[in-house]
Formats: sequence, C-alpha cells, structure tokens
Amino acid sequence: MANSKGLASDIVRGLGVPLMLLTMLAMVMIPLPPMALDILFTFNIALAVAILLTAIYVGRPLDFGVFPTILLVVTLLRLVLNVASTRVVLLDGHTGTGAAGKVIEAFGEFVVGGNYAVGLVIFGILVIINFVVVTKGAGRVSEVTARFTLDAMPGKQMAIDADLNAGVIDQDAARLRRQEIGEEADFYGSMDGASKFVRGDAVAGILILFINIIGGLIIGTAQHDLSLSAAMHNYTLLTIGDGLVAQIPSLLLSTAVAIIVTRMSKSQDMGTQMFTQLFADHRTLIVTATVLTVLGLIPGMPNFAFLSLAAACGWGAWRMAKQRQQATRPQAEPAEQGGRLASLPDLSWQDVSSVDMVGLDVGYRLIPLVDRARDGALVSRIKGVRKKLTEDLGFLIPPVHIRDNLDLGPSFYRISLMGVPIGEAEVHIDRDLAINPGQVFGKVNGIATRDPAFGLEAYWIDAGQREEAQMLGYTVVDTATVVATHLSQLLQNHAHELLGHEETQQLLDRLAASTPKLVEELTPKTLPMSVIARVLQNLLEEGISVKNIRRIAETLAENGAKSQDPDVLSAAVRVSLGRSIVQNVAGTRAELPVLTLEPELERILNESTRDGSSMGLEPGLVERLHESLNEQAQKQEVSGDPAVLLVPPNLRPWLARMMRGIRNLHVLAYNEIPDDKRIQMVGAVS
Repeated sequence: MANSKGLASDIVRGLGVPLMLLTMLAMVMIPLPPMALDILFTFNIALAVAILLTAIYVGRPLDFGVFPTILLVVTLLRLVLNVASTRVVLLDGHTGTGAAGKVIEAFGEFVVGGNYAVGLVIFGILVIINFVVVTKGAGRVSEVTARFTLDAMPGKQMAIDADLNAGVIDQDAARLRRQEIGEEADFYGSMDGASKFVRGDAVAGILILFINIIGGLIIGTAQHDLSLSAAMHNYTLLTIGDGLVAQIPSLLLSTAVAIIVTRMSKSQDMGTQMFTQLFADHRTLIVTATVLTVLGLIPGMPNFAFLSLAAACGWGAWRMAKQRQQATRPQAEPAEQGGRLASLPDLSWQDVSSVDMVGLDVGYRLIPLVDRARDGALVSRIKGVRKKLTEDLGFLIPPVHIRDNLDLGPSFYRISLMGVPIGEAEVHIDRDLAINPGQVFGKVNGIATRDPAFGLEAYWIDAGQREEAQMLGYTVVDTATVVATHLSQLLQNHAHELLGHEETQQLLDRLAASTPKLVEELTPKTLPMSVIARVLQNLLEEGISVKNIRRIAETLAENGAKSQDPDVLSAAVRVSLGRSIVQNVAGTRAELPVLTLEPELERILNESTRDGSSMGLEPGLVERLHESLNEQAQKQEVSGDPAVLLVPPNLRPWLARMMRGIRNLHVLAYNEIPDDKRIQMVGAVS
C-alpha cells in the first residue's frame, strides 16, 4: 500500500512541469475569464516572492541549482499571462477598467490613484530600475562569473590533487569536490544564459505596454465609438495595471538573479554574512554615530530622526566592544592550594627527554591551529599526512610531536627531524595562500611570498578574495593545509631517515606472519638486520616505496650469499622492482621516453670510476653535465613527458646522487627496464 502511494506521488510530481507547460500553451490560444486571470496573476506574484526568499535563505548558490530552469518557466508564465491579459484588455476594455479582473483594476486604480499619467511615470521608473540597473548588472555579473569559473577549474583541480597527495582528504572526498566543481561550472554557465531571459522579459514588458495602449486607442475609437479621452482612460489604466502586475514579479526575479550571482560559494546564510561582515568592527558604528550626531545638531535638520539613530548606533558600538572585550579576556590563574607551592621532586632518568623523531614547533599566534580543545584544523591534517605517507611508503610514519616555542616568531613554524630543523616558514592564520601553479589570468592583492613546500610564487590574501583568486587560476589553500603540505613534502624527502632498525624489524615481523620461512632464511642467517635496514633506506632515499617487502626480502635472500654490500644489494632490489619503478615514473603508457648519454661522455664517466668505489670528475664537467640534464628535464616537463636518464648499471648510483638536485629527473639503469616496455629515444646528453 505504501509503495503504491509513493509511486502515485512520484507520477504526480513527474507530471507537474509538463502539465504546467501545456497549460501555458493553452492560455495563449484559449481566452481566459477575469477570475482566472486574477488567480494566475496572484499565483505569479506569490511564486516570485517565494523564489526571491529562497535565493536569500539558501546556504550556497549550488544548493539552488534548479534556479535557471525555474527562471525560464516563470518568465514564460509571465509572458503567457501578458498575452492572455492583452486579449481580454483589447476585447473588453471598452466596458471599463474592471474588464480584465480585480487584480489589474486594483493596480490601475488603487496603486496609481486612477491617474494614467502617474501610472506611466511609475511604470517607467520600474522599467528603468529593472532593465537598466538590476537586470543589466546581474547579466554582466553572470557573464563574468561564468567565464572566471571556467578559467578557475584547473586551479581548483590542482588544489584537490594537492590536498589528496598531502593526505588531507581521501579519494571519496576528492571525488565529491571534483563533482562540485563540475556542478558549479554548469550552474554559472546556465545562469549566464538564464539572465538573458530576464533581460528579454524587461524589453518585452516595454513593447507590450506600447502595443496595448496604441491598439486599445484604435479599437476603442474605431470599433466601439468611444471618445479619445474615454478610450485613453480605459485602455491606458488597464495597460498600466497589466504592466505593473507583470513588472513587480519581474523585478523580484531580477533581484533574485542578482543575489544568486553576486553571492559567495560559501555555505552560510546571506543575512548572517551581511551582518557579520558589515558590522565586524565596532568602529564603523562609532564613526556613523558621530556623523549622524553632527548632522542632527545642525539647525533646520530633522534633529529627532538623526539624533535617535545616532544614539542607536552608539549603543550598538558599545555592545559590540563589550562583547569583544569579554571574549578576549584572559582566563584567571588557578589559585594555589593551601597557599604554598608543592615541593619539587628529585631528578631521575625519567626526566631526561629523548629526541623526537618528528617535531613541529609553532609560534604563539599559531596555537589555535594545533589546540585540540578548539578542534585545531592542523591536528587532523597531520593525521591525514601520516596516513597518506604510511600507505605510499610502506612503513609507519612516526607521530609528530607538536609544541609551542616562544623563541620562534609569532607566525612562524619549524619542522625538525631528530631534533634538527629541516624546514621553517611564516604563515598568516587569518589569511589564505593563493599559489601560482604556472598560468594565471591576473594578479591578486596580497602579501607576496613563496609556497613553503615547492617554492612557487604565492600571495597571502584575505579570506574574502578566495573566489576571486580561484577564478584567476590560483590554487588557494588555508593555513593548516600549507603547513600540512610542507610537512608532507619534507617527510617524503627524508623518509629514509625515519626508517631504522625498529621499523625494519616491524616490517619483517609482519612478513613473518605470512611467510615465516622466508624471514627465517633471510635474517640472521643470510644478512644482519643493519644491512637490510640500509637497503630499505637506500630505496626510500631514491623515492621507491618498500610496500612490496616480500619481493624485497626474496631478492635479498637470493643475493645476500653473494654480497653483503648495501649498494650492490640495493641495485639488485631495484632490478627486481623495475616494473613498479617504471610504472611510478611513466604510468601505463606503452613507450618510455628516455635520455641517454653520448658515447664519448659515457666513456669519460666509465674511466672516471676508480675500482667502482668512487667517481672522480672535474668540477667544470660536473657543472656542465648538471646544466645539460636540467635543460633536458625542463623540456620533457614542458612537453608533459617524464624526464628519464637511461645509463649503464655501474654509473646509475653515482649519477643519481650527483643529479639529485634536478627536479623530476629519474636515473634508471638498462637492466631496470622490463623486457616488454618499449623505449623511445628523445635525446642524448653531451
């Protein structure tokens, strides 16, 4: 029974819009009685008021995504009503001003006092307000917003990817945010077109007015033998009433369009936004009260009105200042119990603090970011970073010890590894960071800086400029995300320092749960724990995950009897992990674009190796080689291809260490390329 009721309800809702459109088509062809016109005009006004209130109270513009379609339907309804009322006015207007119903008569008689000259003036003012001010401005804002929303899509996509890589969000949240970006582009694109409906409706209202007046005068004098003054009175008042009853809903809809397209894409009530931003500073009300007081004391001015409003503004400023003072008042110090301080205990070995693996020191202005009592945003971001890096690197990232440091600047933070600082930057907790990803369409006003994680050009901007910066192509992130991304980048670069003997033992213990014989054969029979840990550190130092610990252990067990040199064993492990290494570099593409060394340069490098233990090169040669590889890597990056240098196995470790400063350059050996991977030669380094 319940299912049948739900099905019937769905059918009724599904037929609502088609029936409404068919009804509007019928209204164009079938004459309507005055009573039906009254009901439909009243419904039109009520619908326009409801749409305007929805635009005001909706949390975000995207929450009212059906607004462009509703705008089209309501505009058509109003035009169809104009056609229906025009038919009645021209057919029965000679009988008096009540020929088209009570609503049109009320607007023609009561609203303008029965004076058609006054009615024409009021109608002209409404048309000017609607057409010249509201509709034209809303149309321009819709056009600009749609264009900048489309231009900002790449920057927003990069911000999502950055949050995903930093562990701030997961795959589901990233998918929802990408979907929201697509919906936002579709919405503002539709609003750009829908605003043209409102503009056309305003033009149609003006033309219908003149057509009704001219047509009524001709019909009244030629067909119904009315005098010119009687025809002018009847038809003009009917036309003015018809125009006003249509222009008022049109003005309400134009206002709704302007409100929607000028709002920020932030989930907050518009009234709350206006109040909090307009009266955020009590000094605004103080200055306003002072100006009103001065005007109220001038002789001849309406003193009561000015002085009473000045008193209201002064009282509001006093209340706001008092509330702010109470909110910022420091907490009282706890009272001493018994009036005496407790005696200090003797020192012991428990008082000797150990060095934290990963530490984050913050200045006192950044304490709200890490205050658990206030749900500090940075705490959850750091958890996301640890989870993401743990999944990517294959071992548990140690906890980050957070503490305040009075030696730092108020807005500075410092990231340390085993007590040694590895990164430091200044952030602004009340601003957002707009990062230039490489291509933007303008400049934002803000404090120029550099992105702490990647060194890109960036600006600290006010929170209210976020939408503008995204439309210009900037990637905008908040302060907590800036610190979390910097932390993620540094931990990834120093991952090999985070993995020691304890972490290696944990990895082997987990492997022993599934393959105990392999671990038993590997250590301590074949290799000591220190060698295994060193091999894993070498892999992490070159950006290779140790997730496939079983494959790594099998390779070490196979080659450990031949050599216990960590570098030799690392090279063997790289060969066994070659397929995953190449896939991480080039993805699933069929061909791998590579750079190679010219034969003469390869010969010089081979001769410079001394017994395989070191490489002796002239500083000038190393510098020229570095410049040449950097130039080739940049060309590959511009073309969208990975920068891969393919070298003999004996040269790979040395070149990888020497060229580590080149961004996105991967140095691979010949034997690390899978047999089924095709190679595309794109250049030779000389």
